[in-house]
Amino acid sequence: QVQLVESGGGLVQAGGSLRLSCAASGLRFSLFKMGWFRQAPGKEREFVAAILWSGRSTYYADSVKGRFTISRDGAKNTVDLQMNSLKPEDTAVYYCAADLSSSTVVNQHSWNYWGQGTQVTVSS
Repeated sequence: QVQLVESGGGLVQAGGSLRLSCAASGLRFSLFKMGWFRQAPGKEREFVAAILWSGRSTYYADSVKGRFTISRDGAKNTVDLQMNSLKPEDTAVYYCAADLSSSTVVNQHSWNYWGQGTQVTVSS
């Protein structure tokens, strides 16, 4: 079955950087779009970034555009999220997601596979 395992979360000061990684197994990686979502306490899960099958098309939430970069490695079956210039409002549990469909990337309900999440805490 499809498994997504996130790593790389932690505590960082505002202005710092973190790199999240998601290892995917049980799927034909090249066929799946990959994405990252996050959920802060008391808030709904929200879209962060997505990358399509070829890796040439990427999408970002306005709140992270210019600070975060999503990338994928087909040889390793991994998708990374490089997060720079972190802000306290980036504090959340970050989830890796995968899906076969070509539907919209921003709607969490259009993603079928999810990891367990990794905590990112940005202190001010």
